[in-house]
Amino acid sequence: MFDPAPEHPSSASSSSSAPSPFPYPYPESHSSDSEAAPAPHALLAPVLGLLGRWSGRGRGEYPTLPADFTYAQEVTFSHDGRPFLRYEARAWLLDADDAPLRPAARESGWWRLQPDGRIEALVTQPTGIAEIAVGYAADGTVDLSTHDVALTPTAKNVTATRRRYTLTDDGTLTFTHDMAAVDQPLQHHLAAHLRPTK
Repeated sequence: MFDPAPEHPSSASSSSSAPSPFPYPYPESHSSDSEAAPAPHALLAPVLGLLGRWSGRGRGEYPTLPADFTYAQEVTFSHDGRPFLRYEARAWLLDADDAPLRPAARESGWWRLQPDGRIEALVTQPTGIAEIAVGYAADGTVDLSTHDVALTPTAKNVTATRRRYTLTDDGTLTFTHDMAAVDQPLQHHLAAHLRPTK
């Protein structure tokens, strides 16, 4: 049985920061006109305006919460040349002076674009919720509603959501989120206004 010699501390520290011998060779793009990144797939045409990073603030409410709240949000859409978007979103609560209080919602997933602007979306959250949503993209608006929800044994009982993203004439991305959870019917939960960021 091979028994390697203990690694020298200096070599251990240097190897931990060494570049990967097999770096991922296919870059992602956050825009539709980047020269170094792949051209977007034709099926992405209805959602090209969403590509990039967006940030802003919003308000949230729900009958089971003790009070309404203000939050900041960052959303990223990217692609690698295939007919789907990579989606990531994270939010954090703000106090009355807009100072961060603590992390809030976080989710990631994929939007699979189909002909005629139809979308099949997979969205997962670290709170134990995985959603499949279906909808469409047309005229600067994406509208996604729950097709199915899977929950881990300890996740809150979310049964349905609806997410709407709308690009306005002034370059703002508005986001609204309806939710049915913990024995409450589908109703308004979140609304935010986001602007493009670098």
